[in-house]
Parts: sequence; structure tokens; C-alpha cells
Amino acid sequence: MRAAVDVMGGDKAPTAILKGCFQAAPLLEGGDIIYLVGDEKIINDALTQSELPPDQKQHYQVVATTQVVEMDDSPVEAIRNKPDSSISVMCKLVAKGDAEVAISAGNTGACVAAAQLRMRTLPGVSRPGIAVVLPTFHGPVTICDVGANIAPQPRHLQQYAIMAGAYCHAVCGIDNPRVGLLSIGEEDAKGTTMVKEARQLMRDEPLINFVGNVEGRDLFKGTVDVVVCDGFVGNIVLKFIEGMSEGLFQTILAELQEISPELIDQFKPVMKKIYAKHDWQEYGGAPLLGVGGYCIICHGKSEARAIMNAIRVGKQLVNSEVNPKIVHWIEQSIPGEQ
Repeated sequence: MRAAVDVMGGDKAPTAILKGCFQAAPLLEGGDIIYLVGDEKIINDALTQSELPPDQKQHYQVVATTQVVEMDDSPVEAIRNKPDSSISVMCKLVAKGDAEVAISAGNTGACVAAAQLRMRTLPGVSRPGIAVVLPTFHGPVTICDVGANIAPQPRHLQQYAIMAGAYCHAVCGIDNPRVGLLSIGEEDAKGTTMVKEARQLMRDEPLINFVGNVEGRDLFKGTVDVVVCDGFVGNIVLKFIEGMSEGLFQTILAELQEISPELIDQFKPVMKKIYAKHDWQEYGGAPLLGVGGYCIICHGKSEARAIMNAIRVGKQLVNSEVNPKIVHWIEQSIPGEQ
């Protein structure tokens, strides 16, 4: 695997990004290469100060850039006006075939724009979508889209179902994944016009194991493996779950501390194990499905552990050949309005 990492993107860049790249060294083997894209001096200084042995340092190469896309920059304008930004150059490396995976914790909109403009979309794909795997008691649930496309067309949602299904099959190992469309009720009459039209397209598509509308609470019931929605709703759902999870663990620990402080030490190992399963940093980042190459978008607050896991996920994506599966399934799908 050859991965291009945006060293300058993220709330804790560049220190946390570089640290995460170095922590991923044990995962690298053979011809694996990590391209460290960003400020040349900062990266070289970090490499010099790192404790990586020579045989591991050979996996890292510096790609110097002179510009940075800030978190509050307009995505499209930033890509057009900052051609030498770490995000743009990262995606160019994948587009040229020098790298297979692009990884960034920077401006999400800019990552999506750069991937579309530089890496292009896969044959037949109308719009890419960001997929996130949610851990649940009944197993993983893949939700798509969570932020790439906030105003999709019905056809886009149909393709998200196909792409997320291919991803779920290849990465999560689920045969014939069950797909649900997120709405405000299970009944066919519920939802916006776009949701109703998308439901009909998904129902008519033999490649989709469509189970119908699902509500927010169904994400954790084990009734579906894939949930499809527009990027606006998906992003809200994702961040709500993230906040609720953190708040729930804090509440449990606070109650134990107040009621039975002596039980804290006994419960800590269990709580840590459960928290690890629901910790977003353990999952590294979210793949942008539908682009020519692999692009992993990490949380803006990513620390070193998240970046290390994003590199691990990148290797998994390359080895699982998700993109060829997506292209094949899209080719076999029923044509619809773009």
C-alpha cells in the first residue's frame, strides 16, 4: 500500500498527524510507503527526532507543499486558489498513481472537492458519499452519506446503497447486506419527495437487499447492515451518536463515583473495553466511496491513534478491492436519472 497523508490538516496537526504516521510503522511491510505531504522543514525535523529505526524510516517519503487549506476555507475556492495545498497535492498523488490512498483530517468539504476534481469519480458513479461504520450490539452498521452531499438526488441515494453495500460486503464480510432508507417512519407515505423517489429506485433495484424505511432508533436494533441518507441528516446523526456515547460513559462513571466509589476500579476494565468498541478513533476515518482511488476522511479532532488506524483501514481497503466491486455493481444496476 502507498498512502498520501495530509500532515497539515486537522485541529491537532501537524504534531498528532506525524505521530500517528510513525505509530503506524509496525503495520508497514515490503513496498509500503507513506507520503508525508506538507511543510518540508516540519516533516524532516519530525523524522529526524523520531525514534524510528532505519529499516522503518525507509517507508516514509516527504512531499513538500507550500499552502494549507484552513478549516473555515470555502472548499471549492480553496482547491482552486491553493493548488499547492497539502490536500490538493495528496489527491494528485493518488490521481497520478503514485499513491493508492489519500488520508486527511483537514477540511472535509475540501477533501471531497479535491478528490472529485483530482481523483475523479469511478465509472458510472454520479456523486461520491462518505461511509461510516457504526459499532452496535448486533454488529457493524454502515451509514452513507454523512457529509459529502447535503442535497442529493434520488439516484444518488440509490448508488449510495449499492456502494455502501459493496463496502459492507468487502470490508465487514457481510453477504447480501440488508439496506434501509432513513426516514421519519416505516410507512411508504412517510418522508420527503426525494426520500419517496429514492425508496422506489432502491426497491426496484435487484442488487439492493432493500428492507424499506428505517427510523433513527433502528440503527441499533440489528435489523439493517446499511443505512442510506443525505449528507446533512447523516452528519447530524453521526455527531449526535458521538456526543451521546461520550456523555453516556461520563454519566455512568459519575453515578458509580457517587453511589459506590469502591466499584470504580472493578468496573474500569469493562468500561474501557466497551468504550474502545465505540471510540471513533479506533475506526480511523471514513472512506469517501465512489472516487478513483481510496480517500479516507478523518475527524478534525483526530489524535495520533486515529491517524494510525486510518492507515490500517487504508491497507484494508486496498487489499479488499472495494472499488472494483463498486464499479462492477454500478455497471450491473438499473440506469436512472443522474
